[in-house]
Amino acid sequence: MAVFVNFKICDNAKECGGVEVCPTGAFSWDEEKETIVLDNQKCISCGLCEKECPIGAIRVGKTEEECQKIEKEIQDDPRTTKDLFVDRYGAAPLSEFFLIDVSDVSNKIKNKGLTFIEAYKDDSIQCLLKSIPIKELTSDLAKDTLFYKTEVDDKFVGDYDLYIFPSLLIFQNNQYLGKVSGYYTVDDKDDLIESIYQIIEK
Repeated sequence: MAVFVNFKICDNAKECGGVEVCPTGAFSWDEEKETIVLDNQKCISCGLCEKECPIGAIRVGKTEEECQKIEKEIQDDPRTTKDLFVDRYGAAPLSEFFLIDVSDVSNKIKNKGLTFIEAYKDDSIQCLLKSIPIKELTSDLAKDTLFYKTEVDDKFVGDYDLYIFPSLLIFQNNQYLGKVSGYYTVDDKDDLIESIYQIIEK
């Protein structure tokens, strides 16, 4: 009967799986406005979009009663977009501070302290809410630790033998220490941090 999106916990990304699986166009992406668009005149309540959302931001109501309940739950949700929109490993870059051009990497890694370069490709971008905030990865490291994100080209991929994205490359004083490859959800944060420390402490 109707599809809903809780934008308090949705990053409103073009890569949304719900858009990809919707068979009727009820759930779509507006290129001009750069936002998810819902057209409940087209919704057939198949639930495919709901199953595709890993964080439960998409909900489908099949009866008037279900729709009212979903609307109330979204309205009462205490979370805010401020909690959601922080830069995270594996998610789309939000701040220009973290985002660099791949040609700038050689300058950034000259830092005497640790420098993290998150190498990503467009199709490796994941949902914000299930991705790990950058500050949670670096909070226990030295204050001069730097973190950047860059969308890589073929040369960079070849230089660092990258096959899986995102990949987190770790440097210190212009020296390449190693990399952690693959996406880690918030539930896997401890595993990612342990992998980082194994590289740093070699």
